[in-house]
Amino acid sequence: MSSRLLVSGLAGAVLLAIAASPSGPAAAQDYPARPVRMIVPFGAGGPADVFARALAQHLSETTKQSFVVENRPGAGAIIGTDMVAKSPADGYTLLVMSNTHTTNESLIPNKPFELMRDFVAVAPINSSDLLMVVNNAVPAKTLAEFIALAKQKPGGLNYASSGPGTPYHMAGELFKAMSGTDIVHVPHKASGEARNAVMGGHVQMMFDAITTMRSNAEAGQVRALATTGTTRSALMPNVPTVAEAGVPGYEATIWLGVMAPAGTPAAIVDQLNGAIRAVIARPEIREAWSRQGAVPMDMDPKAFDAYLRADIEKWAKIVKLAGLGAKTE
Repeated sequence: MSSRLLVSGLAGAVLLAIAASPSGPAAAQDYPARPVRMIVPFGAGGPADVFARALAQHLSETTKQSFVVENRPGAGAIIGTDMVAKSPADGYTLLVMSNTHTTNESLIPNKPFELMRDFVAVAPINSSDLLMVVNNAVPAKTLAEFIALAKQKPGGLNYASSGPGTPYHMAGELFKAMSGTDIVHVPHKASGEARNAVMGGHVQMMFDAITTMRSNAEAGQVRALATTGTTRSALMPNVPTVAEAGVPGYEATIWLGVMAPAGTPAAIVDQLNGAIRAVIARPEIREAWSRQGAVPMDMDPKAFDAYLRADIEKWAKIVKLAGLGAKTE
Protein backbone atom coordinates (compact mmCIF):
# COMPACT_ATOMS: atom_id res chain seq x y z
CA MET A 1 0.00 0.00 0.00
CA SER A 2 1.40 3.40 -0.94
CA SER A 3 2.04 6.03 1.73
CA ARG A 4 -0.55 8.26 0.04
CA LEU A 5 -3.24 5.59 0.29
CA LEU A 6 -2.25 4.86 3.89
CA VAL A 7 -2.59 8.51 4.91
CA SER A 8 -5.87 8.77 3.03
CA GLY A 9 -7.18 5.67 4.77
CA LEU A 10 -6.15 6.94 8.20
CA ALA A 11 -7.74 10.32 7.55
CA GLY A 12 -10.98 8.66 6.54
CA ALA A 13 -10.94 6.51 9.67
CA VAL A 14 -10.41 9.55 11.86
CA LEU A 15 -13.29 11.38 10.23
CA LEU A 16 -15.56 8.38 10.69
CA ALA A 17 -14.53 8.11 14.34
CA ILE A 18 -15.33 11.77 14.95
CA ALA A 19 -18.70 11.46 13.29
CA ALA A 20 -19.52 8.39 15.36
CA SER A 21 -18.26 9.89 18.62
CA PRO A 22 -20.86 11.06 21.18
CA SER A 23 -18.92 14.31 21.40
CA GLY A 24 -19.04 14.97 17.67
CA PRO A 25 -21.15 17.69 16.02
CA ALA A 26 -23.84 15.19 15.02
CA ALA A 27 -24.43 14.24 18.68
CA ALA A 28 -24.94 17.89 19.65
CA GLN A 29 -27.22 18.49 16.69
CA ASP A 30 -29.47 15.57 17.69
CA TYR A 31 -29.39 16.32 21.41
CA PRO A 32 -31.47 15.37 23.31
CA ALA A 33 -32.34 12.12 21.56
CA ARG A 34 -33.42 10.28 24.72
CA PRO A 35 -34.58 11.18 28.27
CA VAL A 36 -32.28 13.41 30.32
CA ARG A 37 -31.82 12.72 34.03
CA MET A 38 -31.62 15.70 36.39
CA ILE A 39 -30.11 14.49 39.67
CA VAL A 40 -31.12 16.49 42.76
CA PRO A 41 -28.77 15.47 45.60
CA PHE A 42 -31.26 16.76 48.19
CA GLY A 43 -34.50 15.46 49.67
CA ALA A 44 -37.91 15.93 48.11
CA GLY A 45 -39.89 19.07 48.85
CA GLY A 46 -36.99 21.50 49.26
CA PRO A 47 -36.25 24.44 46.94
CA ALA A 48 -33.85 22.46 44.73
CA ASP A 49 -36.42 19.72 44.21
CA VAL A 50 -39.35 22.10 43.64
CA PHE A 51 -37.61 24.34 41.13
CA ALA A 52 -35.85 21.45 39.38
CA ARG A 53 -39.22 19.84 38.70
CA ALA A 54 -40.65 23.08 37.37
CA LEU A 55 -37.64 23.54 35.10
CA ALA A 56 -37.74 19.91 33.95
CA GLN A 57 -41.38 20.21 32.96
CA HIS A 58 -40.74 23.22 30.74
CA LEU A 59 -37.55 21.76 29.25
CA SER A 60 -39.50 18.63 28.36
CA GLU A 61 -42.08 20.75 26.57
CA THR A 62 -39.59 22.87 24.63
CA THR A 63 -37.19 20.07 23.62
CA LYS A 64 -39.89 17.43 23.02
CA GLN A 65 -37.82 15.05 25.14
CA SER A 66 -38.26 13.99 28.76
CA PHE A 67 -36.23 15.66 31.51
CA VAL A 68 -36.66 13.44 34.57
CA VAL A 69 -35.84 14.60 38.12
CA GLU A 70 -34.31 12.03 40.48
CA ASN A 71 -33.68 12.73 44.16
CA ARG A 72 -30.42 11.21 45.43
CA PRO A 73 -29.91 12.82 48.86
CA GLY A 74 -27.33 11.90 51.46
CA ALA A 75 -23.99 12.86 53.00
CA GLY A 76 -24.45 16.60 52.51
CA ALA A 77 -25.27 16.23 48.80
CA ILE A 78 -22.14 14.17 48.16
CA ILE A 79 -23.84 10.88 47.23
CA GLY A 80 -25.92 12.24 44.36
CA THR A 81 -23.21 14.60 43.20
CA ASP A 82 -20.59 11.87 43.04
CA MET A 83 -22.97 9.75 40.99
CA VAL A 84 -23.23 12.51 38.39
CA ALA A 85 -19.46 13.05 38.43
CA LYS A 86 -19.00 9.40 37.46
CA SER A 87 -21.68 9.49 34.74
CA PRO A 88 -20.92 9.69 31.00
CA ALA A 89 -20.15 13.22 29.81
CA ASP A 90 -22.84 13.18 27.16
CA GLY A 91 -25.43 15.64 28.48
CA TYR A 92 -27.88 12.96 29.58
CA THR A 93 -27.10 13.14 33.31
CA LEU A 94 -27.15 16.60 34.87
CA LEU A 95 -26.59 17.87 38.39
CA VAL A 96 -29.00 20.30 40.04
CA MET A 97 -26.77 22.04 42.54
CA SER A 98 -26.81 24.86 45.07
CA ASN A 99 -24.37 26.83 47.18
CA THR A 100 -24.10 23.70 49.32
CA HIS A 101 -21.69 22.57 46.61
CA THR A 102 -19.51 25.66 46.72
CA THR A 103 -19.26 25.55 50.52
CA ASN A 104 -18.47 21.83 50.47
CA GLU A 105 -15.34 22.59 48.48
CA SER A 106 -13.68 23.87 51.64
CA LEU A 107 -15.92 22.29 54.27
CA ILE A 108 -15.39 18.72 53.02
CA PRO A 109 -12.04 18.70 51.20
CA ASN A 110 -11.70 14.89 51.15
CA LYS A 111 -14.86 14.17 49.15
CA PRO A 112 -14.48 11.96 46.04
CA PHE A 113 -14.81 14.83 43.56
CA GLU A 114 -13.83 18.46 43.04
CA LEU A 115 -16.56 20.72 41.75
CA MET A 116 -14.60 22.77 39.24
CA ARG A 117 -12.47 19.84 38.11
CA ASP A 118 -15.13 17.17 37.67
CA PHE A 119 -18.01 19.33 36.44
CA VAL A 120 -18.66 22.03 33.88
CA ALA A 121 -20.95 24.97 34.55
CA VAL A 122 -24.16 24.94 32.49
CA ALA A 123 -26.51 27.61 33.86
CA PRO A 124 -27.86 29.08 37.09
CA ILE A 125 -31.58 28.81 37.84
CA ASN A 126 -32.61 31.27 40.54
CA SER A 127 -31.84 32.66 43.97
CA SER A 128 -33.96 33.47 46.99
CA ASP A 129 -33.54 35.07 50.37
CA LEU A 130 -33.49 33.15 53.60
CA LEU A 131 -35.69 33.91 56.57
CA MET A 132 -34.26 34.00 60.09
CA VAL A 133 -36.83 32.69 62.54
CA VAL A 134 -36.93 31.82 66.23
CA ASN A 135 -39.18 29.64 68.32
CA ASN A 136 -42.01 31.62 69.90
CA ALA A 137 -40.68 30.87 73.39
CA VAL A 138 -37.47 32.82 72.69
CA PRO A 139 -37.87 36.16 74.53
CA ALA A 140 -36.18 38.19 71.78
CA LYS A 141 -38.68 40.09 69.63
CA THR A 142 -36.11 41.73 67.35
CA LEU A 143 -32.77 40.79 65.84
CA ALA A 144 -30.96 43.22 68.15
CA GLU A 145 -32.58 41.58 71.15
CA PHE A 146 -31.64 38.14 69.88
CA ILE A 147 -27.99 39.17 69.45
CA ALA A 148 -27.97 40.63 72.97
CA LEU A 149 -29.48 37.41 74.34
CA ALA A 150 -26.89 35.30 72.52
CA LYS A 151 -24.06 37.41 73.92
CA GLN A 152 -25.46 37.02 77.41
CA LYS A 153 -25.45 33.24 77.01
CA PRO A 154 -22.41 32.18 74.96
CA GLY A 155 -23.08 28.65 73.72
CA GLY A 156 -26.50 28.71 75.36
CA LEU A 157 -28.54 29.12 72.19
CA ASN A 158 -28.59 26.85 69.15
CA TYR A 159 -29.67 26.94 65.55
CA ALA A 160 -30.88 24.23 63.20
CA SER A 161 -29.92 23.41 59.63
CA SER A 162 -30.53 20.62 57.15
CA GLY A 163 -26.90 19.56 57.47
CA PRO A 164 -23.29 20.75 57.28
CA GLY A 165 -22.49 22.82 54.21
CA THR A 166 -26.07 23.71 53.37
CA PRO A 167 -26.95 27.37 52.79
CA TYR A 168 -28.85 27.31 56.10
CA HIS A 169 -25.78 26.13 57.98
CA MET A 170 -23.45 28.61 56.34
CA ALA A 171 -25.91 31.47 56.83
CA GLY A 172 -25.76 30.68 60.54
CA GLU A 173 -21.96 30.60 60.58
CA LEU A 174 -21.77 33.86 58.66
CA PHE A 175 -24.20 35.40 61.16
CA LYS A 176 -22.11 34.19 64.11
CA ALA A 177 -18.91 35.54 62.59
CA MET A 178 -20.37 38.95 61.75
CA SER A 179 -22.42 39.41 64.93
CA GLY A 180 -19.78 38.15 67.33
CA THR A 181 -22.07 35.54 68.87
CA ASP A 182 -21.51 31.94 69.94
CA ILE A 183 -24.51 29.87 68.85
CA VAL A 184 -24.36 26.08 68.58
CA HIS A 185 -25.09 24.41 65.26
CA VAL A 186 -27.55 21.49 65.38
CA PRO A 187 -27.56 19.72 61.99
CA HIS A 188 -30.52 17.66 60.82
CA LYS A 189 -30.97 15.25 57.91
CA ALA A 190 -33.41 17.44 56.01
CA SER A 191 -34.98 20.90 56.04
CA GLY A 192 -38.31 19.52 57.23
CA GLU A 193 -36.72 18.02 60.33
CA ALA A 194 -34.89 21.25 61.12
CA ARG A 195 -38.08 23.25 60.61
CA ASN A 196 -40.01 20.99 62.98
CA ALA A 197 -37.25 21.25 65.57
CA VAL A 198 -37.56 25.03 65.64
CA MET A 199 -41.35 25.04 65.70
CA GLY A 200 -41.30 22.40 68.45
CA GLY A 201 -38.92 24.40 70.60
CA HIS A 202 -36.06 21.87 70.49
CA VAL A 203 -33.89 24.44 68.73
CA GLN A 204 -34.12 28.21 69.20
CA MET A 205 -33.30 29.57 65.75
CA MET A 206 -33.00 28.72 62.07
CA PHE A 207 -32.24 30.25 58.70
CA ASP A 208 -34.60 28.72 56.15
CA ALA A 209 -35.64 29.43 52.58
CA ILE A 210 -38.27 32.16 52.57
CA THR A 211 -40.07 30.15 49.88
CA THR A 212 -40.87 27.45 52.45
CA MET A 213 -40.70 29.10 55.89
CA ARG A 214 -42.82 32.14 55.14
CA SER A 215 -46.10 30.28 55.60
CA ASN A 216 -44.99 29.01 59.01
CA ALA A 217 -44.06 32.52 60.10
CA GLU A 218 -47.32 34.00 58.86
CA ALA A 219 -49.24 31.25 60.65
CA GLY A 220 -47.56 32.23 63.92
CA GLN A 221 -45.69 28.94 64.31
CA VAL A 222 -42.36 30.80 64.51
CA ARG A 223 -41.32 34.44 64.83
CA ALA A 224 -39.57 36.05 61.86
CA LEU A 225 -36.71 38.33 62.87
CA ALA A 226 -35.04 39.17 59.56
CA THR A 227 -34.45 38.27 55.93
CA THR A 228 -30.99 37.78 54.46
CA GLY A 229 -30.94 39.71 51.19
CA THR A 230 -29.50 43.13 50.49
CA THR A 231 -33.00 44.63 50.41
CA ARG A 232 -36.27 43.67 52.08
CA SER A 233 -38.19 40.83 50.52
CA ALA A 234 -41.35 41.74 48.64
CA LEU A 235 -42.93 38.68 50.23
CA MET A 236 -42.41 40.02 53.76
CA PRO A 237 -41.84 43.77 53.42
CA ASN A 238 -42.41 44.41 57.13
CA VAL A 239 -39.51 42.18 58.13
CA PRO A 240 -36.11 43.96 58.10
CA THR A 241 -32.96 42.54 56.59
CA VAL A 242 -30.24 41.21 58.87
CA ALA A 243 -28.00 44.01 57.58
CA GLU A 244 -30.38 46.82 58.50
CA ALA A 245 -31.45 45.23 61.79
CA GLY A 246 -28.05 44.95 63.40
CA VAL A 247 -25.40 43.21 61.27
CA PRO A 248 -24.25 45.65 58.55
CA GLY A 249 -23.02 44.03 55.35
CA TYR A 250 -24.65 40.67 56.01
CA GLU A 251 -26.00 38.80 52.98
CA ALA A 252 -26.76 35.11 52.46
CA THR A 253 -29.05 33.59 49.87
CA ILE A 254 -29.82 30.18 48.49
CA TRP A 255 -29.23 29.79 44.77
CA LEU A 256 -29.62 26.90 42.38
CA GLY A 257 -27.91 25.91 39.17
CA VAL A 258 -27.17 23.14 36.71
CA MET A 259 -23.81 21.49 36.00
CA ALA A 260 -22.74 18.56 33.83
CA PRO A 261 -19.87 16.07 34.08
CA ALA A 262 -16.53 17.47 32.92
CA GLY A 263 -15.92 16.70 29.27
CA THR A 264 -19.50 17.27 28.19
CA PRO A 265 -19.28 18.73 24.67
CA ALA A 266 -19.37 22.53 24.64
CA ALA A 267 -22.08 22.46 21.97
CA ILE A 268 -24.37 20.49 24.29
CA VAL A 269 -23.54 22.75 27.25
CA ASP A 270 -24.39 25.80 25.15
CA GLN A 271 -27.59 24.17 23.94
CA LEU A 272 -28.67 23.39 27.51
CA ASN A 273 -27.75 26.88 28.64
CA GLY A 274 -29.89 28.42 25.91
CA ALA A 275 -32.84 26.16 26.70
CA ILE A 276 -32.69 26.92 30.44
CA ARG A 277 -32.35 30.66 29.89
CA ALA A 278 -35.31 30.59 27.50
CA VAL A 279 -37.44 28.96 30.20
CA ILE A 280 -36.53 31.37 32.98
CA ALA A 281 -37.04 34.35 30.64
CA ARG A 282 -40.72 33.55 30.25
CA PRO A 283 -42.92 36.21 31.92
CA GLU A 284 -45.18 33.58 33.46
CA ILE A 285 -42.18 31.78 35.00
CA ARG A 286 -40.75 34.99 36.42
CA GLU A 287 -44.13 35.96 37.84
CA ALA A 288 -44.73 32.55 39.40
CA TRP A 289 -41.25 32.42 40.91
CA SER A 290 -41.54 35.99 42.16
CA ARG A 291 -44.62 35.00 44.16
CA GLN A 292 -42.44 32.37 45.81
CA GLY A 293 -39.61 34.78 46.52
CA ALA A 294 -37.27 33.43 43.84
CA VAL A 295 -35.36 35.67 41.42
CA PRO A 296 -34.28 34.11 38.08
CA MET A 297 -30.54 34.16 37.38
CA ASP A 298 -29.39 34.63 33.78
CA MET A 299 -25.78 33.80 32.83
CA ASP A 300 -23.91 32.06 30.04
CA PRO A 301 -21.65 29.12 30.99
CA LYS A 302 -18.53 31.28 31.26
CA ALA A 303 -20.20 33.79 33.57
CA PHE A 304 -21.69 31.02 35.72
CA ASP A 305 -18.25 29.40 35.98
CA ALA A 306 -16.82 32.67 37.29
CA TYR A 307 -19.75 33.02 39.71
CA LEU A 308 -19.11 29.55 41.11
CA ARG A 309 -15.41 30.19 41.62
CA ALA A 310 -16.09 33.46 43.44
CA ASP A 311 -18.64 31.76 45.70
CA ILE A 312 -16.16 29.03 46.56
CA GLU A 313 -13.67 31.69 47.65
CA LYS A 314 -16.29 33.57 49.68
CA TRP A 315 -17.33 30.57 51.74
CA ALA A 316 -13.78 29.24 52.11
CA LYS A 317 -13.05 32.37 54.16
CA ILE A 318 -16.06 31.74 56.40
CA VAL A 319 -15.14 28.08 56.86
CA LYS A 320 -11.63 29.08 57.89
CA LEU A 321 -12.81 31.90 60.15
CA ALA A 322 -15.32 29.65 61.89
CA GLY A 323 -12.83 26.81 62.23
CA LEU A 324 -15.09 24.42 60.37
CA GLY A 325 -14.16 21.39 58.29
CA ALA A 326 -14.58 17.67 58.06
CA LYS A 327 -12.94 17.11 61.43
CA THR A 328 -15.40 19.37 63.29
CA GLU A 329 -18.70 18.42 61.67
